[in-house]
Amino acid sequence: MKNNIWETLSQIDCSKHTEKKGNLTYLSWAWAWRTLMVHYPTARYQFTDHKDHNGNITDIQVYADGTASVECTVTIEELSRTISLPVMDHRNQAIQNPNARQISDSKMRCLVKAIAMHGLGLYIYAGEDLPESPSSSVKGNSTVGQSVKWANVSQNS
Repeated sequence: MKNNIWETLSQIDCSKHTEKKGNLTYLSWAWAWRTLMVHYPTARYQFTDHKDHNGNITDIQVYADGTASVECTVTIEELSRTISLPVMDHRNQAIQNPNARQISDSKMRCLVKAIAMHGLGLYIYAGEDLPESPSSSVKGNSTVGQSVKWANVSQNS
């Protein structure tokens, strides 16, 4: 079934479950997780632990300038995809000394991106609106080395 993960998830239309904030489009983490569970109920995720400058375990990687990132791995049928994401503000800028809420929000955005690396809503991050139907031609390749069928839809908003 590993060969079908990408095909199954990349064909799901996520457009009714996104929200625009500024110039960014977000996919609801709750909807993405629910959709993943419907198709792959044994899927799991994990946030990477890091050691801080005192050797304490934390769920963020803190950099010398005080900014931070989170990292999430989603595993579906033993196929794992890992992605990291800076803790950012609404302008897509890294935040120095982020608070717990900012970290939590970034973790959930990172979870959605890790799910997208398996196919669900990946087109959102490529600037596309809708997944292409299975009968359409392949227009590009994804960064994960699998063929992706990109939507041929112009954005009118």
